[in-house]
Amino acid sequence: MNEPAASTPPGSARVRPLMSIGEVLAELRVDFPDTTISKLRFLEAEGLVEPQRTAAGYRKYSWDDVARLRFVLSAQRDQYLPLRVIREQLADWDAAGESSAGRQRPMLVAVGPAGEVPGRSAEESAESSEVRLGRADLVARSGVDSATLGELERLGVVVADPPGWYDADALIIARAVAGLAAYGLEPRHLRGYRTAADREVGLFAQLVAPLVRQSDPAARARAAETARELVALSQQLHAALVRVGLRSTLGR
Repeated sequence: MNEPAASTPPGSARVRPLMSIGEVLAELRVDFPDTTISKLRFLEAEGLVEPQRTAAGYRKYSWDDVARLRFVLSAQRDQYLPLRVIREQLADWDAAGESSAGRQRPMLVAVGPAGEVPGRSAEESAESSEVRLGRADLVARSGVDSATLGELERLGVVVADPPGWYDADALIIARAVAGLAAYGLEPRHLRGYRTAADREVGLFAQLVAPLVRQSDPAARARAAETARELVALSQQLHAALVRVGLRSTLGR
């Protein structure tokens, strides 16, 4: 049940009113439709946001709190950043903001160490987990032809959801395949990627399964965050190993 909304204090017309957790959820779901109350409580438990509490124990969020939540959710969705890295970036922001306490609603942008946005292009960042594409749309937007898509499906690299819809991850995979094809790689060369991914899925599933089996919503939220961080770490490890392996070929 949503907590009651806070009213604007008398004589504070210029001060934005505090918000209940239900109001914050409605505000965030415009851009982050998968957000839940359990997710917000989980992020609070992880120390990423600290809403005020009323005498009755209800959470009350400021616009600064909402900005922090947007920062966290954007960094997770668009950049696959683990909570540890996000927490460090928030700590840096807090330190830099000590002399600007009057700022009401800061615009926070999570970036990589060199100022880049890791993991996704601006176009991919706009893709939602709710994306549903038909076959023709996937071909048109990814750059692969229908025959190549059929081969990717045969190899299990791209999988359609019944009754034949493709999600945002299928689009990302198909675009990556199209990019690799420009260098001469064919779908048959990608069988190893599918095999390696399946091995990681099996390994990571063992790590998150104990949390998934719990009925506590907080435990399930932690399982989702753990899986997200494992994926991000795996991507970093894979990229570093490939770079190391290519050094001798590049003469470095």
